[in-house]
Amino acid sequence: MGAVAVLPLLVSTLAVLLCPPAVAAGAAPLSVDFHAVSCPQLESIVRSSVQAALQREIALAAGLLRIFFHDCFPQGCDASVYLNGTNSELQQGPNLSLQPRALKLVDDIRAKVHAACGPIVSCADISALATRDVVVVSGGPSFDVSLGQLDSLAPASSGLVDDLPSPFTASVQTLLDKFKTRGLGEAADLVALSGGHTIGRSQCDFIRPAEDTFSKKMAANCTKNPNRLENLDPITPDAFDNSYYIALTFNQGVFTSDMALIRDRSTAPIVRQFAKDKAAFFAQFAKSMVKLSKVPRPSGNVGEIRRSCFRTNAPRLAVDGGDEGLAASA
Repeated sequence: MGAVAVLPLLVSTLAVLLCPPAVAAGAAPLSVDFHAVSCPQLESIVRSSVQAALQREIALAAGLLRIFFHDCFPQGCDASVYLNGTNSELQQGPNLSLQPRALKLVDDIRAKVHAACGPIVSCADISALATRDVVVVSGGPSFDVSLGQLDSLAPASSGLVDDLPSPFTASVQTLLDKFKTRGLGEAADLVALSGGHTIGRSQCDFIRPAEDTFSKKMAANCTKNPNRLENLDPITPDAFDNSYYIALTFNQGVFTSDMALIRDRSTAPIVRQFAKDKAAFFAQFAKSMVKLSKVPRPSGNVGEIRRSCFRTNAPRLAVDGGDEGLAASA
């Protein structure tokens, strides 16, 4: 075989080695069983990894839940928040306090999944499954996770990231308006997803101003130790339950945005309902998480299956005048 004939074959071989198979355009739509045939052990790998991780460090549960929200809310669940580097979402204000160990856990799980099944499952899918599992392992409800998402090729713009709801927001209407733009148009979506604060802790920089007995106590604690972490749910901080809402009815919210929910006439009745009825909270939380997972992606499901959650894959090789590699649309 001559050199001219060998060169295209060599380039094609290199493309396959450097870039895992793409999800072809026109592939099957998102579904809960997207990987059932190609990677039947996927969910068991994620679940066992999450269980082991939470046994070592319970704080990872809140970390993953927060990362999922910060990933999905700006431009859909595309794992763009995981990207490192200049102009990454991790360098932007709302994401500076995202938990590095929780981010790393998802990439560690990706490595296990790719070792078992090959590079056919995205970081976005693994993040979604891991988030669902930390909720369940912490005592919360299960919910369907639509799979088949591709990982983004670039971070979200600073404008989209800045649109994330702020814990300093005192206006429920402002929060409702933000949620509505993402297809989360019911007040119950805002109240239920805020219930993710039933697990986790906050740095002192984010607590609300001292204005009542509870907030003055938080302020005093932070004055003594500025590096302390304040429980977002002062009753059962490590259990996914409805105690967050019970605490709100006693004015024991940590964030300004938490207290806004119990003070606003459009959301206060929902807070009280969830405080009395854990099953009602669980049902709405599951429904709202499914809606969050379906926040539209501006360009559709376009991207790649990353070989590391923290960076995009190597540049694609041009083969016979076209691009061959991982980037695709589904």
